[in-house]
Amino acid sequence: MSEKVSFPAKNGSPATGEIVLPKQDGPSPAVVLIQEWWGLNDHIRSLLDRLGAAGFVALAPDLYHGKTTTDAGEAGRLMNELDKQRALDEIAGAVGFLAAHPRSNGNVGVMGFCMGGALSFAAAAAIPELKAAVPFYGVPSPAPDTSRIKAPILAHFAARDAWATPAAAEAIRKELTARGQSMELHVYDADHAFVNDTRPEVHHPDAAKLAWERSIEFLRQHLG
Repeated sequence: MSEKVSFPAKNGSPATGEIVLPKQDGPSPAVVLIQEWWGLNDHIRSLLDRLGAAGFVALAPDLYHGKTTTDAGEAGRLMNELDKQRALDEIAGAVGFLAAHPRSNGNVGVMGFCMGGALSFAAAAAIPELKAAVPFYGVPSPAPDTSRIKAPILAHFAARDAWATPAAAEAIRKELTARGQSMELHVYDADHAFVNDTRPEVHHPDAAKLAWERSIEFLRQHLG
């Protein structure tokens, strides 16, 4: 079960979120989990719990500051109105908070879904302290300065996705690999948001299971 937590954003303003701790003792790797466009809802809490069960200290910053929705039109409005620089400052604050957390080994990665996937790419470019990034079906706009990305990336995209297209992900991968940077890309025969098990119309259990297993292995590899 996650607990509410407060921490300072990079710009010094107060930020909040929810955190889970792993059961095992000793220093553990840490992950910042970035919400979908619906907000920090029960689905995101379930992913926090899964990260905790896998042995990570995991924190989801509340980028909508208490707001959630189940309406796609409202979700789109909330996403479009999001102050992206403020969101990145809060994500950077979460990274710093986890790096210094007494249960953390100091190595922090980022994982995000939909809007959070786009912000994961942006965070990888903006936050040099990140040691790994795992974006799911999200492409940032405007595009970040990929030359600043140092963390290895494992990206998951859906073949049937008109919003976060595999072609857009492949373009980022080519740009990074041309510079010798690391980005592994997997495209699944599924729809956008295929990991979200609260949405049966798009949830793809087999693809979700495989993507999750790959992500946990990748994060353990790079975060220790």
